[in-house]
Amino acid sequence: MGLSFLLYVLLVSTVSIVVSASLSLNTDKEALISFRSQISQNPQTLSFFWDKNTSPCNWTGVSCNTRNRRVASINLSSRGLTGSISPSIGNLSFLTSLQLQNNQLQGTIPEEITNLFRLKVLNLSSNSIGGSLPSNLNKLVDLQILDLTSNTITGLVPNQLGDLKNLNILNLGKNLFYGPIPPSLSNISSLTVLNLGTNSLSGTIPYELGRLQKLQVLDLTINNLTGTVPPSIYNISSLVSLVLASNNLWGKFPSNIGETLPNLLVFNICFNKFSGEIPDSLYNLTNIKVIRAAHNLLEGTIPSRLGNLPFLEMYNIGFNKLVWDRDQDLEQFIKSLSNSSRLDFLAFDGNLLEGVIPVSIGNLSKNLSKLFMGGNRFTGKIPESIGRLTGLTLLNVSDNSLTGEIPRDIGNLKGLQVLELARNQLSGRIPDSLGDLGALNEINLSHNRLEGMIPSSFGNFKKVLSMDLSNNMLNGSIPKGVLNLHSLSAILNLSRNLLSGPIPQDVSRLESLVSLDISDNQLSSNIPSSIKGCQSLEKLNMARNNLSGPIPESVAELKGLELLDLSSNQFSGFIPLKLQDLQALKSLNLSFNNLEGWIPSNGIFKDKSSVSMEGNLKLCTPTTCRKSQKHKKLLKVTIVTCVVGVIAIGVVSFLILKRRAKNSIPSASSSSLLKEPFMNVSYDELKRATDSFNSRNLLGVGSFGSVFKGVVQGADLAVKVIDLKAHGYYKGFIAECEALRNVRHRNLVKLITSCSSIDFKNTEFLALVYEFLSNGSLEEWIKGKKVKSDGRVGLSLEERVNVAIDIASALDYLHNDCEVPIVHCDLKPSNILLNEEMVAKVGDFGLARVLFNASDDGLHASISSTHVLKGSIGYIPPEYGLGEKPSRAGDVYSFGVMLLELFSGKSPMDESFQGDQSLVKWISHGFQNNAIMEVIDPRLKGLMDDIYGAQLHTKLDCLNKIVEVGLACTVYAA
Repeated sequence: MGLSFLLYVLLVSTVSIVVSASLSLNTDKEALISFRSQISQNPQTLSFFWDKNTSPCNWTGVSCNTRNRRVASINLSSRGLTGSISPSIGNLSFLTSLQLQNNQLQGTIPEEITNLFRLKVLNLSSNSIGGSLPSNLNKLVDLQILDLTSNTITGLVPNQLGDLKNLNILNLGKNLFYGPIPPSLSNISSLTVLNLGTNSLSGTIPYELGRLQKLQVLDLTINNLTGTVPPSIYNISSLVSLVLASNNLWGKFPSNIGETLPNLLVFNICFNKFSGEIPDSLYNLTNIKVIRAAHNLLEGTIPSRLGNLPFLEMYNIGFNKLVWDRDQDLEQFIKSLSNSSRLDFLAFDGNLLEGVIPVSIGNLSKNLSKLFMGGNRFTGKIPESIGRLTGLTLLNVSDNSLTGEIPRDIGNLKGLQVLELARNQLSGRIPDSLGDLGALNEINLSHNRLEGMIPSSFGNFKKVLSMDLSNNMLNGSIPKGVLNLHSLSAILNLSRNLLSGPIPQDVSRLESLVSLDISDNQLSSNIPSSIKGCQSLEKLNMARNNLSGPIPESVAELKGLELLDLSSNQFSGFIPLKLQDLQALKSLNLSFNNLEGWIPSNGIFKDKSSVSMEGNLKLCTPTTCRKSQKHKKLLKVTIVTCVVGVIAIGVVSFLILKRRAKNSIPSASSSSLLKEPFMNVSYDELKRATDSFNSRNLLGVGSFGSVFKGVVQGADLAVKVIDLKAHGYYKGFIAECEALRNVRHRNLVKLITSCSSIDFKNTEFLALVYEFLSNGSLEEWIKGKKVKSDGRVGLSLEERVNVAIDIASALDYLHNDCEVPIVHCDLKPSNILLNEEMVAKVGDFGLARVLFNASDDGLHASISSTHVLKGSIGYIPPEYGLGEKPSRAGDVYSFGVMLLELFSGKSPMDESFQGDQSLVKWISHGFQNNAIMEVIDPRLKGLMDDIYGAQLHTKLDCLNKIVEVGLACTVYAA
């Protein structure tokens, strides 16, 4: 009886357990079926492998616990899944691993996922998941791996992540997280990998992270982090990879970094503002593989102990201020790398290195694939031995002072994909052997002294995408082989050479080419009608040749054309009417030809600022053409025609004489547009002052040219070199001289002099010389790219108010106190410069207009018809888009936008402004809802966090009044 009872109890218990397990497994099954139902695009992928009639433990990608037969693991990585993650996933209560990486899942991470308290691995990387992180992630106390890399997840990095004490790997990189790095992450003492790279994180690196003594990988690359790196980070001896690239970090490295980080294999600090010398101790790390320190402010000498690094694969110290040691040169440097047999990437471009490239360059690692030496001061010849580096895929020695011929042995580099030899003093013929570079994608030999014909062997390039041979002395015809390169899809630039003969019919083969520039040559005959085959062209420049005949209708079949320049040729006949149908066309220059007949009136021809027609004496509008046919008005028309002809001839003669004068006078002269006293300065002086216009002295690039820092007669100056390729460059030059010759104000950038001359290649050279303002542009300060001496980023409230007053003072002077009122037409932060005392000065008058017959309010002022009306999107008033003439009111609108940007920190072109939203509307909404602090620059708000009481009230009142002024100035946007 007793035994029977025990057997009965055991049987009932077993059945109960089996039934319970079966019911629990059914719960898991239902959760998985619900999960599958939200795989929207390709559910059959799972339907095929997930049979409802079988146990989920047998389904593909699903594993069960052997003890209780519950679903314990899901691994559906790289299955091409789309759709979203079902909240039912939270019902899999025994799940320990969920791996859905490398799919195309969207939606958000469901809150229910935090119910999986047994979860140890959560990997959703490489999907398109958005939204923010679930609010209770800290419930996943057993989590060891959290990998959400490469999604679009946004929001703050939650402080509660610091509660996940068992976490080993935290990967949140390549998302949209913003805000500070929470110091609470330092509580995860077991952490070995912390990846927060490629987000929008701001603030400083928390000092507390130095407590993570098991950390092996710290990746904070591509964020907006500022300040110095806490010393505690350099004491994490377990670190294998330290990646801080592309932030706004600054400061110097500890001299013993190679001793405190003995296990370091990857050291990447590119694109920051680190200064001081490269620590010599770094080269004690004999196992290190990657050293990347490019684009910083490092100075001093290059350490000579590279021979201790046999495993080095990448060494990039480009774009700093490094020089050779007293006992070192390029040859010694290369010799020190002889033991680095695994070296794949070597870059020391953009420094202050001098000397001759030695023959021993050919002894570098045979594994070397990329060699960057450009932007230094190397002289002498390129040695033939460089042809021994047969593993090279990229060779860049541009922007030096190299002479002699291009070595034939470069043709031995069969795997070469990019060849950059531009902006040197190379001479002689281009060797035919370059045609053997069958893998070449890009070749740039521009701005040298190369002569002879373009090698026919260039027709052998089957993969080339871009070819730039401009600014040389190449002659002969354009080889048909070059025009047969179907792969050319980016740029073909043969401009500023001595090429002659007709344009071959084969030009039609360039069907994928985007930009074709053959200007400034001696090409003759007509444009072949086959040009219509170049259907991908966006830019076509044939200016300043000897081309003749009519402009073919086929040019108007290039539907994607944005720029067309046929100026200064001998074209005749009528303007093709179909040119007005080119909707993409933004710039058209047909000036100085022999065109006749009607000027079309639609399309681009409606925008006079985008079209240049001067120098075609037989052109007329439909109205004037009809008048010429009416005999009863013959006398009047004759008089008008004579007057117009005399004016046109005078303008043409003036321009021709001016060009002849420039080409016949080798020395420069200060522009006659400027009143004395202005110092005289020559091209040679400006070249010396800017170190041959070296890229290291480049301050910025604008619409009409590049600005370099230089020293002229002992004074720091800014030299603006006019870009002769810029549309309307001469008008911009004249406009700037005209605007500034009579003005003097403490808040206007002072024009020192101008230079109109020819350069060493006997080509036109125009430059304007200004005072140098050491604190850069207002745009740099607004964007946080400038750091004060105390390490602070951005401007204080008082500084911003002073800047606003300075700009307003300059504007008031230009509009009301000049002898003739001036409208700037391009007010924006990048055109406002700051001196050492942070006094703001308005600059860049390339688009300025002198008002004639201005009315009292300036709203109906007329302008010279020779001026081209432009401006910067986001800053020009809406009425300009409706054809209104430039006015004082337009400048006031631009000032208002700039004022709002100055105090909000947001550009009018910020990506967050979608649809009809704008900076003005966003700030107006905050102002009207008494939420002014919600639209104020976070940096400015941070400076006010510790202010209370009356002082805070005063500052808030100031902010409200400033925003009110900005909104009043931009009333047209309301």
